[in-house]
Amino acid sequence: MALRVLAIAVASSKAGYVYLQGSTLLHWGISVKAAKNNTNIVEFAQKLINEFKPDVVVTEKCGPTSKKGKKTRTLIRSAAELASHNAVLDVSVERIQVFTSKYEEAVALAQQWSDLKRHLPKHKRRLFEYEPRAMVLFEALSIAKSVLDRPSTELAAAMG
Repeated sequence: MALRVLAIAVASSKAGYVYLQGSTLLHWGISVKAAKNNTNIVEFAQKLINEFKPDVVVTEKCGPTSKKGKKTRTLIRSAAELASHNAVLDVSVERIQVFTSKYEEAVALAQQWSDLKRHLPKHKRRLFEYEPRAMVLFEALSIAKSVLDRPSTELAAAMG
């Protein structure tokens, strides 16, 4: 049976998730309410865990080079903490940028998971524009892909 992976990402004012079985993307979604406070993100994450019954829950490990804000980091830690209290393997991975921008990464991910092509932004955001809401889906997919691409490394690190 293929590994069931739930990845939860948080960006400013939004949270998103992807749920995969093996490399097959089955569900995804975005919530603005979940990113409002710790209570909401915990409720959001628990609901997803109860509904999908994943083997692994993946969140982002915000290292020293992370550009995430303080509130966003707190919400990510809350989701990871909640996962650790469930009967799942909770994995936090550092998001490694191999592309020059997150928009290029989103295009590459949408080529692999074509169901998300319709969520690609129409253009790269300009400095004065807000980031498109759907970008949080690609963040979640990126961290899920880290586990899918290196399961033995990431899962062993989470177990040890």
